[in-house]
Amino acid sequence: MKHYAPQPTKPRIPPLKLPPFHAVQTRARVDGWTPIRQAEFIGYLAETRSVSAAAKAVFMTRESAYRLRKRAGAEGFAAVWDMALARRDTQAGQEAFYTAHVAARAALSPSRKVTLDALNRRFGTGKYQAVLYCGRFAYVRQVYDTKALFVMLRRVGRSLSAQRRMRQHA
Repeated sequence: MKHYAPQPTKPRIPPLKLPPFHAVQTRARVDGWTPIRQAEFIGYLAETRSVSAAAKAVFMTRESAYRLRKRAGAEGFAAVWDMALARRDTQAGQEAFYTAHVAARAALSPSRKVTLDALNRRFGTGKYQAVLYCGRFAYVRQVYDTKALFVMLRRVGRSLSAQRRMRQHA
């Protein structure tokens, strides 16, 4: 009977799960960067790890993808982009992945300076998440942003109670 020396095993990398993100606000165009197209781009980016191939898969250009990433309000989109491209088999890649994950989570929570119109848009459009299955892009999941709804309701409730107090003292 032959005896073979045990082979060192690589540590198993857990499957990639991308967090949801708020789509970058753009003009309403059928051939533009719609929220679904943005999420599909992220999914193909995680699958191919190539910006050109992912942009081509959603019938857009690489240059327009980089322009979209630089727009105001694209913090969550850019963070999920960085997560999709981070190599998780090296220590530096894991650190980059963790940093991008923290930035993506921070971009989801509305700040105190967000207007009611922006909160209404965030709740109305929701969050988009590219779902991967066995390392391949499978579908896009849309989740409503209940946190934005609760912040909106709290602000409206505060303003109504302030108006009631002013009427009582007048």
